[in-house]
Amino acid sequence: MRLQKLNVVAIGGGHGLGRVLSTLSFLSDQLTGIVATTDNGGSTGKLRKRTSSIAWGDLRNCLTQLVEPDSVGNQLFNFRFDGNDELGGHNLGNLILFGLNEIQSRPLDSINLISNILRVKTKVYPMSETPTDLLAFYEHGRCKVGEISVDDMPAMPSKLMLAPLVKSIPECLIAIENADLIILGPGSFLTSVLPPLLVNDIRSAIEKRTGQCVLIDNINQEDSPAGRLLLDDKLNWLQKNLGCLPIDTVITQDKTATSEKVNVLCRNLSDSDNKDYHDKQRLLAVLEECASGLTFEDSDVVNG
Repeated sequence: MRLQKLNVVAIGGGHGLGRVLSTLSFLSDQLTGIVATTDNGGSTGKLRKRTSSIAWGDLRNCLTQLVEPDSVGNQLFNFRFDGNDELGGHNLGNLILFGLNEIQSRPLDSINLISNILRVKTKVYPMSETPTDLLAFYEHGRCKVGEISVDDMPAMPSKLMLAPLVKSIPECLIAIENADLIILGPGSFLTSVLPPLLVNDIRSAIEKRTGQCVLIDNINQEDSPAGRLLLDDKLNWLQKNLGCLPIDTVITQDKTATSEKVNVLCRNLSDSDNKDYHDKQRLLAVLEECASGLTFEDSDVVNG
């Protein structure tokens, strides 16, 4: 398997990115996850309102998907409190990371400590150690702030940005520079895939990539404005907002998807037990195709 020889960087939000990291966890320290930190909902949102901090929920989700599902560590970090009191709705893993961050010198120290406790060898990094939020502009110059508001928008925003603008960390940029394969998604296009790309030095590093960059599409149409766009319309919006198109190939379940901008690999990727999730073995197989550098002639790549 060629993937075993590669340095791989996966970028995105908690659930989708966690699935990719779990699928590729055999790569151990050759695998790096770069996690969006702009979530402002649920337990994470409550913690961010209490004290300005990065969003911990997606980081915690990625870490626990790299741990055995039945392990004590997984159960501990995924435990959620019931009730309507101050603890109600909070996730214990989020609280632990939040608390550690209050006594550590930087968020990455907290993540590394938890990785050691959970015996996670894959490197998991926040897209930035500085708190920031999504800012979406739409008609007449109006704007919405925060992931929850962006997800609820009835139409695509004209522009998406981070407020405040933040820098990434050297560890992320070095990982991208050394990557043979960069994976974006799956997950919400606007609130999982886009936030890390809005960090200027991450985007610049991907633009200068020497490895291949692949976008993994969602199994089902997402319930957001982006979910109603054709593939090239989505890529055109991305290119307009970023000033570049940092994608070589799109992996999708949609048999109707074609593109004049990128290669398209169409595969049956859904999990037989849960149709909303990517089957790990099928996902691994198509990523191996990308890693093997298949040409147009020796695969069923669709290219508009």
